[in-house]
Amino acid sequence: MNLAEMLGYADIQQLSRIANEYRCECNGNSKNELIQTILSTVSRKEMIDEQIGRMGMEDLRFLNSLLFDSRSSFSMEDLTARIQQSKFGEEQAQNDTAASQGRAQAPRTAVKEKGPSGGRKQAKSAKPKELTPRDVIVKFKHQGWLFNGLAGPNRYMFHVPSDLKARLRDTLERRMSVTIVPSDEPHAYRDEQGLLAEDLVHLLRYVERYEVPTAADGSMYKRNVQQILDHLGVREALPAKGEWRFGYGRKFHVYPNRLSLLYDYAVDSRLLKEEPERLTLSAAGQDRLAQEQTDDTMKLFKYWLKLYRTPIPNLLSIVHWVDSLARQWVTAESLQRTLLPYIKPFYYDTAESVFAQRVIAMMLHLGFVRVGEHEQQGTVIRMTKLGTAVIGEFMKESSARPLR
Repeated sequence: MNLAEMLGYADIQQLSRIANEYRCECNGNSKNELIQTILSTVSRKEMIDEQIGRMGMEDLRFLNSLLFDSRSSFSMEDLTARIQQSKFGEEQAQNDTAASQGRAQAPRTAVKEKGPSGGRKQAKSAKPKELTPRDVIVKFKHQGWLFNGLAGPNRYMFHVPSDLKARLRDTLERRMSVTIVPSDEPHAYRDEQGLLAEDLVHLLRYVERYEVPTAADGSMYKRNVQQILDHLGVREALPAKGEWRFGYGRKFHVYPNRLSLLYDYAVDSRLLKEEPERLTLSAAGQDRLAQEQTDDTMKLFKYWLKLYRTPIPNLLSIVHWVDSLARQWVTAESLQRTLLPYIKPFYYDTAESVFAQRVIAMMLHLGFVRVGEHEQQGTVIRMTKLGTAVIGEFMKESSARPLR
């Protein structure tokens, strides 16, 4: 439902709170007048800009998580979990950084004031009170961005007005675009459109033609991995010995990033079979090889989203923002600086490495972005027409059906 419909079902108390939030001047006893005034006020672009401009980073992350979820309703438990995920622990990270650089931070001291009798009042904490998840949900309800269900089992679910989602996304995009630095076209750039799907065929061909033994943990031996890499259109180095690698796929700990994605996709799609001590081509894999012109780009993109969404829960929104902000050549530094506050580190992966290696590099492998080096502006990025088309088609498709 859109905002007007949800306001129509809301009780007069919630309407009054929303009207107070937007400083509406109207008859608080008339539900119809409250609704009309709220709609008129919220329809002004500067009002949404003002509301978002006053939000802290944790609230912006929470809002961002709601705007790109295809589900129409959220439970209290789901909203609470999202709010907790929006807390990246910036203060602790700053303290850790300062300590690692050998800088001592001044301790937070409580402010004490003299009372009327010359004594000391109780110390006042310099740190503002932290809002609980319930406080955040109530705040979003007062802004008219969250509404309770109507009746029955759905009454305890929360909903975001569908038309408001689009307006909030547009507002966030305008705010982000201000910090993006445009660039001229570089003299040279990398473009891997179509190569990932081609290399899937090369992987299947290799397993079809050669006997591929596997170790006790089911992984291929380095000799076979290196031979496969030599057949692929994009060369990758084997992971360094002792490197911590986990979270981005079943075989991510032993194979390079791109090959790991291809391998996991082939196995989970049942194109390859992991048999005891060997890897073989399945009947479905043979059928895939017979269909030379098949385009697996959308399937590979969906699989990548599923595979990486555990370590990067808001991956879809980051992909959307890259698509929206990099339709022309832009500097990688400005794009990273703009999106980094929305990216949470994952164990040994810093936010910077998550953005560069897990998002941009994989979008390059999918053929969604071009990456070049500019003489003056350094690394620059631009979306491809293929990337914009696939992401747009996926967003339309997922609005009707959640990602599984």
